[in-house]
Amino acid sequence: MSKMDYDVIIIGAGPGGIFSAYELMTKAPKLKIGVFEAGSPLQKRHCPIDGVKVKECIHCKRCAIMRGFGGAGAFSDGKYNITNDFGGTLYEYIGREKAFELMHYVDEINMSHGGEGTKLFSTAGSTFKKQCMQNGLTLMEASVRHLGTDINYVVLENLFEEMKDKVDFHFETMVESIKINGAEKALKAVKKSKETKEKVPGKSKKNALTYTIEYEGPGKKKGTATAPKCIVSVGRSGSKWMEQVCEELSISTLSNRVDIGVRVEIPAEIFSHLTDELYESKIVYRTKKYEDRVRTFCMNPNGIVVTENTNGIVTVNGHSFEDPAKKTKNTNFALLVAKHFSEPFKDSNGYGESIARLSNMLGGGVIVQRFGDLERGHRSTQKRINECTVRPTLNATPGDLSLVLPKRILDGIIEMIYALDKIAPGTANDDTLLYGVEVKFYNMEVSLNNNLETCYPGLYIIGDGSGVTHSLSHASASGVFVAREIAGLN
Repeated sequence: MSKMDYDVIIIGAGPGGIFSAYELMTKAPKLKIGVFEAGSPLQKRHCPIDGVKVKECIHCKRCAIMRGFGGAGAFSDGKYNITNDFGGTLYEYIGREKAFELMHYVDEINMSHGGEGTKLFSTAGSTFKKQCMQNGLTLMEASVRHLGTDINYVVLENLFEEMKDKVDFHFETMVESIKINGAEKALKAVKKSKETKEKVPGKSKKNALTYTIEYEGPGKKKGTATAPKCIVSVGRSGSKWMEQVCEELSISTLSNRVDIGVRVEIPAEIFSHLTDELYESKIVYRTKKYEDRVRTFCMNPNGIVVTENTNGIVTVNGHSFEDPAKKTKNTNFALLVAKHFSEPFKDSNGYGESIARLSNMLGGGVIVQRFGDLERGHRSTQKRINECTVRPTLNATPGDLSLVLPKRILDGIIEMIYALDKIAPGTANDDTLLYGVEVKFYNMEVSLNNNLETCYPGLYIIGDGSGVTHSLSHASASGVFVAREIAGLN
């Protein structure tokens, strides 16, 4: 078993981990940094679905879309929403001005690494805000940097090229556990602190804690690595592992939400008046029937619908590109309903997983249905899909989403489609395609202080794995913040 020593260990090479490593490399170059990532390097991340020989998810051991350098965001649409209004609650920990400043800083780094020339859209002063309000809809305010899947890849390539000789990257390396030196004493102190509010020892050099990770690398090679500082940035795909670590270390967590819905695909012209000016419009609607919040998410003008595999469950997502040659005639976006649970049921992610598994069971993966068929209570067939005026960009199984989604959620989605039809006529056309299911899993929100540090000094949880951030921009900003904290710059 090999053993390594570092000044800082980073678990996960998604946006949070990357920007932590980058900031430490530039601001504290003497520190020895080790990044441990369960997935592959960027150039080895290839989904086998080609639409010809492989038409649907084959459940790879490690999903190339979800894991690897760049995280789940590597092959996303590359949208960086610069706002505190959505994308997470980072501002509650570090302040609104600091969060906003760091998101702009991340944008500057992206621009200097291949993103220059891409457009920064803004909803400020948009005439559509009034139009939305007049129809019971709310347009959220944000600045949106759209890199596109292709330019986002270039930015990540350039960042890795700059870091690879200064940071130790360990790919295809699964971290199995985090151990704390003097764990018994530290755990007792944590349990005591919950009762007496006393601080956990570890701040002074004499009592300083160190962290040892146990991992399995390529060829099932086992090893350990130790450091006085550990940053955990495991993203959505590491949600179950994160829950396990928090339980083992007695780190408090709060139940979070799960977003469940469908991905809508329509002719690009229907939403062009919105996407040409705003690119992505975050629109929220409160249903009349249940007063549930339904929102648009991840809008991809002239994009494609794709699948993703989270812990063996196949769900749907969307991508789009900057390259005109890769654009399609369709626009896609998600419609999601947020569900929160409390006593006696708290497993929000488990609820979302059960619905996704039902879709996988009925459709062998993703189900697609015409909106007209859904409204009339008909199961879509391959014949109806073939005759559809909207040509699907994903090879999905025609079916009936009413057999998968709970009535309350489905009613909210249908109501939202008719509301959107008022500002974008044609959204509620019979041939509008609905892919299901789309599920956005959120980690249990980990108990952290204002430095994004757990009850153990030197152990930080950042990015979407913390339950604090839900976006590329917020996750990246959290990485920069913690790196500066470690470097003594905050």
